[in-house]
Amino acid sequence: MKIGILAVQGAFIEHEKMLTGLGCECVELRKKTDLCSLDGLILPGGESTVQGKLLHELAMFDPLKEMILGGTPVLATCAGLILLAEKISNDPNVYFGTMPVTVKRNAYGR
Repeated sequence: MKIGILAVQGAFIEHEKMLTGLGCECVELRKKTDLCSLDGLILPGGESTVQGKLLHELAMFDPLKEMILGGTPVLATCAGLILLAEKISNDPNVYFGTMPVTVKRNAYGR
């Protein structure tokens, strides 16, 4: 099984260590060309505003959203959940907006 882990910012290494220990092949998603032939995605914790900004700057946002809408399984923790949420109650931004949940940000930055 080949799992892509968003690795532009945040706590991705913990996910990678766990999956490697379970025998999965992991790909650190750092650029658009990393997004190929994946069986699943992990959107880790970190800072969702930074992750969202970097996904756009690196031209990864649209291909990732297409993968998610296409049915690629996704595990999202903390900032990853914010990226998936349809609505953020205390922030006007919406990122992928693919999960029908409302989340509340607990902080910004570090």
